[in-house]
Amino acid sequence: MLSVVRVHLPSEIPIVGCEITPYVLLRLPTGVVSTDDVPEAAPADGYFMRYRIQSDRKVAICSVHPMEQATIQCLGCVKSKIPVAKSYHCSAKCFSDAWQHHRVLHERASSALNENGAEEEELFGRFGSTGSGVLSTTGSGSISNLGQSPGLNNGPVPLYPSGTDKNSGETWYEVGRTRTYTPTADDIGHVLRFECVSVDAEKKVPVGPPTSIMTSRVIPAPTPTPRRLIQVNGDVLSHLDLDSQTSFGTFSVLSYNILADAYATSDAYSYCPTWALSWTYRRQNLMREIIGYHADIICLQEVQLNHFEDFFSPELDKHGYQALYKKRTTEVYTGAPHAIDGCATFFRRDKFSHVKKYEVEFNKAAQSLTDAIIPSTQRRVALSRLIKDNVALIAVLEAKFGNHGTDNPGKRQLLCVANTHVNVHQDLKDVKLWEVQTLLKGLEKIAVSADIPMLVCGDFNSVPGSSPHGLLAMGKVDQLHPDLAIDPLGILRPASKLTHQLPLVSAYSSFARMVGVGYDLEHQRRRMDPATNEPLFTNCTRDFTGTVDYIFYTADSLSVESLLELLDEESLRKDTALPSPEWSSDHIALLAEFRCKPRIRRSRIDG
Repeated sequence: MLSVVRVHLPSEIPIVGCEITPYVLLRLPTGVVSTDDVPEAAPADGYFMRYRIQSDRKVAICSVHPMEQATIQCLGCVKSKIPVAKSYHCSAKCFSDAWQHHRVLHERASSALNENGAEEEELFGRFGSTGSGVLSTTGSGSISNLGQSPGLNNGPVPLYPSGTDKNSGETWYEVGRTRTYTPTADDIGHVLRFECVSVDAEKKVPVGPPTSIMTSRVIPAPTPTPRRLIQVNGDVLSHLDLDSQTSFGTFSVLSYNILADAYATSDAYSYCPTWALSWTYRRQNLMREIIGYHADIICLQEVQLNHFEDFFSPELDKHGYQALYKKRTTEVYTGAPHAIDGCATFFRRDKFSHVKKYEVEFNKAAQSLTDAIIPSTQRRVALSRLIKDNVALIAVLEAKFGNHGTDNPGKRQLLCVANTHVNVHQDLKDVKLWEVQTLLKGLEKIAVSADIPMLVCGDFNSVPGSSPHGLLAMGKVDQLHPDLAIDPLGILRPASKLTHQLPLVSAYSSFARMVGVGYDLEHQRRRMDPATNEPLFTNCTRDFTGTVDYIFYTADSLSVESLLELLDEESLRKDTALPSPEWSSDHIALLAEFRCKPRIRRSRIDG
């Protein structure tokens, strides 16, 4: 026989808009224990599972037809102190048909109270008379009428009573008959109860009592404070509406480390409520935030393979985005194959078309490097230091908005977007710098083959002033930089080779370069580090606060039009740190709007 071994919820606190799927462990008729569902369409040895979700939103049940929800109430019963359960009826016809019997209840109550007929007539009136007060109906403002649930999931569903209170005539309200349920605004403040029971497929009757589990009260989803887009071109500082699309000839780029579910543990983020750490909550909150930015290009880091395939790609597809993905390599990865993370780049189909995709696997580069410069007896040790499974995803896109207004309006407007996550331990400064150098050398090769604006986005795990940041922003590393002292494999020597020719500038340094005065400009300046011209932080946890995320651009071909405002650390500290119920990653999103500058060279990249 099919039976339930255990049921529990991924989070005890349900959130409006966040799907709940209970964990149900079943013992199959064969004796095998499994978490796979056994639906009616595919029974196991003549049994299947039936589910029901109920809310403690109490609803009145008809006193005549207990399978129906009440829609009207006899006020005479209420005033005569007749048990309230007897006052409910499912329709006017139901009340009319039952009137002869129902009137006896009134007469008995009247006799018991020793009331005269005139008062009785005034109290009860005549059934069917207008304005008599006999019936309290929908819209009267004086009935207890919950109606059918509008239901986010299944629409109206028939009630079937469960534990009806004989005195109150009320019951738990059924909101669904599936294994999953998404709470609605109607559920706020109410407890949900999930029931599951094994059913005989032939007789369609339950086998044994149902197993149930109850949630805490449903709460509304926290609403993050909207972040404004602030114009920074020239000396002008103004606010732009994120709900509107970017202006003609411009495009916007979002870079965001979303915090992979595999890393979002209570051990790592004990200050964050468990419900706010659950993936079912975070994915909805992250998607609301990402969609709200209306970016033309989205670069995400720490996107798990299963979440890319099952959630981000299909959801963003609905909003007009095409997806590219590169998962991390697996030489040292020990987790579940589906849970490995990687970099995901999305672009709006109405703004760009895909021309070419490059994938950088730093493990392969490490293998080539050790083969070339490391003695064979030391290669195993060298590879154990260099191989970190990191990757970069490079996309070449063609703009559909054209290059109008430039010196060469008929030319294809191409754009190269690099997305990476340099996930290397802080102690391995040589490896971190080597990976950034490897990426930049790859981008230089693309630049040689095509005169093309470039964006380099991602989480570099490198603070301003570090050698990787210096290489990106300055095109070279100071040969006396302390990071260069850590080079046990000799991969950074000579230091003079740590250069590149790409004119990269950090987009957010535009805030620091702004001139003029103003309340909003001063706010943004206070959130910048004047020593580095970078934000004070993009990563804010209990143990670390600093900048590790960047959007770099080639300043000879692109100009920054506007930037997404930075967050204030004090506002985040009210929840200790990130992630929080309001913000679902330990990083903040960065967004910049760019405009292409006129170019004269000719593109030679293959389509």
